[in-house]
Amino acid sequence: MPGCALSAKRKKRRPKLAGDNKRQFIIPIAILVAVILLDQLTKFWVVSSLPMGQSRSILGEFLQFKLIYNQGGALGTNLGNSAFYLISSLLILLVVLYFIISNISSKIIANPMAAIAGGAIGNIIDRIRLGEVVDFLDFDFFDINILGYKIDRWWTFNIADVGITVGMIILLIHIVFFSKSKKGGIEAPPGDSAGHANGL
Repeated sequence: MPGCALSAKRKKRRPKLAGDNKRQFIIPIAILVAVILLDQLTKFWVVSSLPMGQSRSILGEFLQFKLIYNQGGALGTNLGNSAFYLISSLLILLVVLYFIISNISSKIIANPMAAIAGGAIGNIIDRIRLGEVVDFLDFDFFDINILGYKIDRWWTFNIADVGITVGMIILLIHIVFFSKSKKGGIEAPPGDSAGHANGL
């Protein structure tokens, strides 16, 4: 009888645990969808409102909207054709989605990863639909001059790139400053200290 009662309790707990696990996906999915929608809506507006290559001043010279079609990658890279970037983006997206699912219980990992996935999907939609990516955010940040490599005005980008960049920065800050892993190894789970104290 006690065994039957114990098994009944376990059966009752399983649906609750499954429901809790599903709820953990709500915020990452919301972030992913929000990045995709914001990215695609802004791109649709820019394409329908701005002629190719024409700038529209928003905050003087600091921020302008300028429609550009980018066949290459981020930061002005050109490592291959559009098909190369599409395939590599899809592969990276699969890895990111895997990390989201495997770390879904950790909000500080799953949520930034969701922003990265949303940004990747936003640019993938462009590459599938147009064969290139729509960029329009033209900022004039600080100039860069390193070993003769000079940038007077930064690369044009889009909301998808913002999602990817913000997600990566949050993850980097977490890994560098707040990660629980130490150089000597991962922190011991609760209960191990008691075992060591008892000579186990």
